[in-house]
Amino acid sequence: MYERKTKEDLDCGITVAMKVFGGKWKPCIIDAISRGAKRPSELHREITSTSPRVIDMQLSELVTYGILSKCIQPGFPLYVEYHLTPLGATIIPLLTQLNQWGLQNREWVKQIANTQPGEEEQTATDRLYPSGTICG
Repeated sequence: MYERKTKEDLDCGITVAMKVFGGKWKPCIIDAISRGAKRPSELHREITSTSPRVIDMQLSELVTYGILSKCIQPGFPLYVEYHLTPLGATIIPLLTQLNQWGLQNREWVKQIANTQPGEEEQTATDRLYPSGTICG
């Protein structure tokens, strides 16, 4: 079995939160499922920026941590749905805040993302804080 080379600090709340629902696609998956139970194929159609395999792996991790529940209906073909658990529902206010921050700052991020390397020497921090200091 795989053993981490560096010990995780699971006494730190941010580390715990990032372990459970951090990552590029987990917040998108949680958001989609929060609007109603979803089948894997529905999630694959809704989140097109990544592969179905990645979504399936992320779903599996979210089920392992108790954020989602997986409901398998018998029959052929199998009918699988994912539901948000009560624990998973506690993440929704955080995702709402992340979404608001992203909407408020999207133009700034687009501007930085569209800057070509070498095109501009000034960093984002320099532009925000021309005096060179953030604190003080």
